[in-house]
Amino acid sequence: MPIGYLVTTTLVGWLTLFALAPLRRPWRLGRLSWRFGFLINELPFIAIYWLLASTLLAVGQGDIDTPVGRVALAVAALTTVGLVVVARRGLRARPAVEQALSDGLGPPWRTALDPSLGVQLRTKLSVHRILFGAFVVRRRDVERVADISYGEAGKRNLLDVYRHRSHPSGGPTLIYLHGGGFSSGRKNREARPLLYRLASQGWVCIGANYRLTPPARFPDHLVDVKKVIAWVREHGHAYGVDPTVVFVAGSSAGAQLAATAALTPNDPEFQPGFEQADTAVTAAIGLYGYYGPVDGSTPATSPHAYVDASAPPFFVAHGDLDTLTLVDGAREFVAALRDASASPVVYDQLPGAQHSFDVLGSPRFEAVVDGIEAFATWVRSARTSRR
Repeated sequence: MPIGYLVTTTLVGWLTLFALAPLRRPWRLGRLSWRFGFLINELPFIAIYWLLASTLLAVGQGDIDTPVGRVALAVAALTTVGLVVVARRGLRARPAVEQALSDGLGPPWRTALDPSLGVQLRTKLSVHRILFGAFVVRRRDVERVADISYGEAGKRNLLDVYRHRSHPSGGPTLIYLHGGGFSSGRKNREARPLLYRLASQGWVCIGANYRLTPPARFPDHLVDVKKVIAWVREHGHAYGVDPTVVFVAGSSAGAQLAATAALTPNDPEFQPGFEQADTAVTAAIGLYGYYGPVDGSTPATSPHAYVDASAPPFFVAHGDLDTLTLVDGAREFVAALRDASASPVVYDQLPGAQHSFDVLGSPRFEAVVDGIEAFATWVRSARTSRR
């Protein structure tokens, strides 16, 4: 009996089901849907290869001539249809990004880009990248300088610097903050395709740890983010940083911290002992962010409490099938920003995307990275034109 083939097809089918129709509530089922479905959601082509290889092996061994084999073949066929739907959703990310940029920056946003920045924006993804590139994260022309201390909290106050091996000077900076619900996570887990891409083009990218709960409590996490920004302005020149161009970004809980830091520049309440440091940022980027209060506490721990007309430009990307941080929270935060801020707000709602879509270099996240690069170029161009 072809039990191995049946197990393989059933397993892929089970995972595909959670990618196609994840359960959002109650929360425990939402978390279960994320655990089972997010990898298939980003790697449907790999799953299709696996099913095809298993089916060809079963055919070669004559396994599909048995009743169990025929059942397994039917499961494989249905699963493949589901995977095609998942893959098509992922490929819809690119037009969604383009539309988000047009809505947030204005339809002629490309004409406003400063050609002196030398950025060549991609408009499509190669077939080779779609089929085989999801695991290609690191780049040979980028080096990572790991575990630099920026504070007194041991390993929770360490950061990594990503820079081009040619060590250019005067590069814009991206500070990235990991997710993990304020209680877990590390600096080199998510968004690495973004960090390596920008560093390859002359940026200096920084992935930072911060104190976690427990024992940390608000505003400890935020204070650490401010310390990273202050470190960039004090020590970043040694790594080629242009201290006047600092973007802050994050995923999930990290997006909350990035947003709150961007909305509270130079606030002495969040800069104990370094009140005079400049912690203003050029723009903020949030990926599948949670934008509510920390630990369910007072509204003052949420970025909503600090939204006003002085907010910097924002780029917010969120999946419409996210089961850990529901898309409604991102929509509400974007609406609050657009109502109050004088700066542009780009909101990219990704069809079919789940939480953690930035872990691998999937077609979906590559499209988001292209969008972030375009957004950052527009922001830098706007700054140049005002000088």
